[in-house]
Amino acid sequence: MSEEISFTKAQFLISAPTVWQCPEDVGREVAFAGRSNAGKSSAINTLTNNSKLARTSKTPGRTQLLNFFSLTENCRLVDLPGYGFAKVPKAMKQAWDRNLAEYLQQRRSLRGLVMLMDIRHPLQEYDWQMIGWATQSAMPVHLLLTKADKLNNGPAKTVLLTVKRELAKAGFGDEVTVQTFSSLKKAGIEQLKLVIQSWLTDQ
Repeated sequence: MSEEISFTKAQFLISAPTVWQCPEDVGREVAFAGRSNAGKSSAINTLTNNSKLARTSKTPGRTQLLNFFSLTENCRLVDLPGYGFAKVPKAMKQAWDRNLAEYLQQRRSLRGLVMLMDIRHPLQEYDWQMIGWATQSAMPVHLLLTKADKLNNGPAKTVLLTVKRELAKAGFGDEVTVQTFSSLKKAGIEQLKLVIQSWLTDQ
């Protein structure tokens, strides 16, 4: 599979309330996961150069569904429900968590997980759980330390190195990579594109 991915051609495909209502489980897809305030939708919009593609909100937890975006006939991006922050009823949060777990565990076309973390609050408890699950399932993970514009270059690099050290200490090797990212400054886009391209095309 060697097709070139043009991220600017991304189009909204479908929103699925459960894993059973997702598109047919064929081809390849890359999922974006993270806490509800990590900036998933903003990152997808920046990546695709389409500010209206994924819905963004100042209220964390806006993404309540599994949102699919087509890149080519065989490749998709997926915006997963945020976790850990949204102020919603407990029953609704449990339903989100269940849908998220089912998707991650059962989706055969999933080729990689982009995990987003606010650079000021990286590697929180649920983040570690997600990394652990993915690596146990031989799923590659790429960590995006978002909102890097909130820090100067020096402190941002320090956080990046600290996260890399923590991952190494926890025994996560090449299957987990990490970079800084800013939707506001459009910084880190090319590195992210290369990672996703490699997952979707085996390059």
